[in-house]
Amino acid sequence: MSPEIERRLSDGAAAEKWAPSTYNHYRSLMMLVYREARRAGKVLVNPARDVRHRREDNSRVRFLTSTEETKLREVIQDNWPEHSPEFELAISTGLRKGSMYALTWPMVDWTGRMLNIPTSKNGEALHIPLNAAALAALKVVYQRGDGTGRVFESAKTGNPLQNGRHWFDAAVKKAQVADFRFHDLRHHFASKLRQAGAKLEDISELLCHKSLSMSRRYAHLGPNQLHEVVSRLDSNSTPVAPEPKPASETLASYVN
Repeated sequence: MSPEIERRLSDGAAAEKWAPSTYNHYRSLMMLVYREARRAGKVLVNPARDVRHRREDNSRVRFLTSTEETKLREVIQDNWPEHSPEFELAISTGLRKGSMYALTWPMVDWTGRMLNIPTSKNGEALHIPLNAAALAALKVVYQRGDGTGRVFESAKTGNPLQNGRHWFDAAVKKAQVADFRFHDLRHHFASKLRQAGAKLEDISELLCHKSLSMSRRYAHLGPNQLHEVVSRLDSNSTPVAPEPKPASETLASYVN
């Protein structure tokens, strides 16, 4: 049974282009289902436990350059204008795709400028501050409907949207932005904050990471306070190294 489960998960990953983390989420779900079935006496073993866990690469940091962001925004506005608020909210909050498309209007605190999400991926409540761009995006969507139910719904059917794949992937391709996925909007949010001088602790809290280690991937994008730390060892007696000679002088002395 275990090889069959692993084969089906692998086929799904190949067809849907899952990231290793998505594959592992489905594996965990299968393990949970069999665990509960075993407790209920429906099965004797949990075959999903033997399905191999895929190694996840959490070091990826892909964000948009200023040119790419401008181009992608223009493409979305020209071809999928009804989805512009989704793009703006994603890059202004860093919300995970699942959390963003599960938003309902009661979660929006207009007065406090917050998104209050009762349950996140980690099973904890989220309280996301909204900047001016995020508020503007939500107001555009609010004016389209009656302010009830899901925030993002299909303009054609009125059904809740589950993701942005049907327009985002096409927009990225049309804008000629290489190697960029919807989840990378979350990296873009964090990277831009770090480049603006935000502390890693604050970025970690905004991304709702359980530990600071997940946010350290953005450390190199901002000011490095460690230079100030090591400079404390400098003193007036610190020897000064001679300035390096130009390459032409070094070559001439070698030849002579």
